[in-house]
Amino acid sequence: MSQFVVAACQMDSKDDKQDNLDRALSFVDEAARAGADLVAFPEMVTYMGDRGRYPEVAEPADGPTVKQFAERADKHGIYVHTGSFFEQIPGSERVYNTSAVIGPDGDALDYYRKVHLFDIELEGSVEQRESDYVAPGNDVVTVDTELATLGLSICYDLRFPQQYQTMAQRGANVLLVPSAFTMYTGKDHWKALLRARAIENQAYVVAPAQIGTKPASEPTYGRTVIVDPWGNVVAKAKDREEIATSTIDLDYLDDIRRDMQTLQHARPDVYKNEYENEPSGR
Repeated sequence: MSQFVVAACQMDSKDDKQDNLDRALSFVDEAARAGADLVAFPEMVTYMGDRGRYPEVAEPADGPTVKQFAERADKHGIYVHTGSFFEQIPGSERVYNTSAVIGPDGDALDYYRKVHLFDIELEGSVEQRESDYVAPGNDVVTVDTELATLGLSICYDLRFPQQYQTMAQRGANVLLVPSAFTMYTGKDHWKALLRARAIENQAYVVAPAQIGTKPASEPTYGRTVIVDPWGNVVAKAKDREEIATSTIDLDYLDDIRRDMQTLQHARPDVYKNEYENEPSGR
C-alpha cells in the first residue's frame, strides 16, 4: 500500500484509568469512521496522576488495556498503536512504560518499553527521577506491517537521535512518538525535535501528545503533529482533545530517500552508535 491514513489522537488523560481508556476507545471509533488505517495515542494514555499509584494501575503487557484496544482494532479492521501504559514487572515496585502495536485482526504485533528515562538534577538537588518509578527497556523496536515499518519510541527518547537512526536503518519509515511533553520544554523543543527526526531519517513522524493540566504533574504542551519526510508539519491538533489526520505517502517518502541519501552515508563505525548491536524485538 503506497498511501494510507494515520490518525494521531491528542488526549487529556488524568487519574481515572477506565475513563481515560473509554475516551481513547471512542477515538478509535471516530478515527475508523474518518477512514484511518492506523490510529495512535499519546504517552500514559490510561493514567496521568500520582507516581506512587503506578504499581496499582499497572497491568500485564497483554492485560485489559491491550485487550480492549485489540477488540476495537478487530472490529474496525485497522491498526492501533496504544500509546503507552504502565506494565507490571513481577517482583518489582517499578513498572515499564510500555506501548503496543495491534494489527487489524486484533493480534498484538510487538511491544516497546521506554528506553530513556527522564532523570534530572538541578543545583545539587534531585528535581525528578523517572527511574525511581519506571524501569528502562533495553530494545530498539521496529514493527513490519502491511502499511509501513513502524519505529517505536516514547517521549524523552525523542532527544536521542541514535535510536531513530537505528530504526530507520532497520527499515522504519514511520516513526511513532507518543509523548507527554511539559509546557516548559514543549514550547521551545517539541516541534524542532520532531522535524529534526523526520529530516534526519527521511521518515514520517507521528507524534500524539498529552494536553492539559494533570494531577500531580506539570501542565502538558499538546500540539500533536504529523511531520512528513521533508520536515513539513502536515497535520496539527488544536488545544483540546481531538484527532489530527494525514495521508502517509510512501512513494513520496521513497523519492525523498532517493534524493537525500543521508541514511546511506551514516558511519556507525566511526561514532559507535550504541544501538547498532541491539536486537529489534523484545
